[in-house]
Amino acid sequence: MGDPAGVGPEIIVKALSDPAVYQICRPLVLGDRGALALSPGGEAARSIREISHASETEGRHGTIDLMPVCRLSRECLTPGAPKVEGGAAMVDCIVTAVEMAKRKDIAAMVTCPISKTLMHQAGHRWEGHTQLIADLTNTKDYVMMLAGERLRVALATIHCALKEVPGLLSTEGILKTVTVTRDALRRDFGFENPRIAVAGLNPHAGEDGLFGDEEARVIEPAVKAAKEKGWRVEGPFPPDTVYHRAAAGQFDAVIAMYHDQGLIPLKLLHFSDAVNVTLGLPIIRTSVDHGTAYDIAGKGKADPSSLKAAIKMAAMMAKNREKGIMMNS
Repeated sequence: MGDPAGVGPEIIVKALSDPAVYQICRPLVLGDRGALALSPGGEAARSIREISHASETEGRHGTIDLMPVCRLSRECLTPGAPKVEGGAAMVDCIVTAVEMAKRKDIAAMVTCPISKTLMHQAGHRWEGHTQLIADLTNTKDYVMMLAGERLRVALATIHCALKEVPGLLSTEGILKTVTVTRDALRRDFGFENPRIAVAGLNPHAGEDGLFGDEEARVIEPAVKAAKEKGWRVEGPFPPDTVYHRAAAGQFDAVIAMYHDQGLIPLKLLHFSDAVNVTLGLPIIRTSVDHGTAYDIAGKGKADPSSLKAAIKMAAMMAKNREKGIMMNS
């Protein structure tokens, strides 16, 4: 559900009004009945069917299967007015989903937006969804990917000040990002031998050291090590051209050196339908690529496109993993 005071409940109701969602999966909502009922389009509350176990999910269009992880008071459900109790509830939903996925009660989890500040106010130390889920699954090597139909971008560094990026980059870290990304592209996205481009850090990928030496000193050794494994990895490429090449179909994914380097081109192409995917987890987790949007919460303006794309991608990844298990058994 995400933060009940954000747009999460609204985009859930809107997404589940689309019969196409039910053609690819049996969706189960973990959250609060009141939050769904009070969201724009809340007449869907009449069709909410509460269940106690994932096996009871019917996946029938026109009915929302809900596992009520929480039952919040009305004052905690005011759109745009987050409460600490709502923050605790959103974390409870995530933890419940992770445990269900680990037990294989569900094939994948899809997360709606949360507030990191609210999570901290509720007494939880994690930076966000990704770190929380990685901790709950004992995953040390994980990668944040943003993906659309035309472009997939994995990040070598995530949320940090721009001035810290050069010091955070290492050959070992970039190779780890390439490795996790390649494994996920094979296991979850169905690419048998994925083509991966690695972006440089500096303008013109350093211009032979004229604009910086990170390419020769840090990035090139990682690309060389990947190539020595027989992988289809190339770079470092000038950042101002590599995304155009990937979007044109030359590469299956790009490794970006820092957050905005990768997300600006990604969001230019996929502003409404981008999906946030955590690679390297033992479970499948996708998410919307936007925040709680408190300013429009409760106004009926929220766009469910990213959530529907995240559901579609999670279903695709689940099928690919199942296919891989069957082939290897």
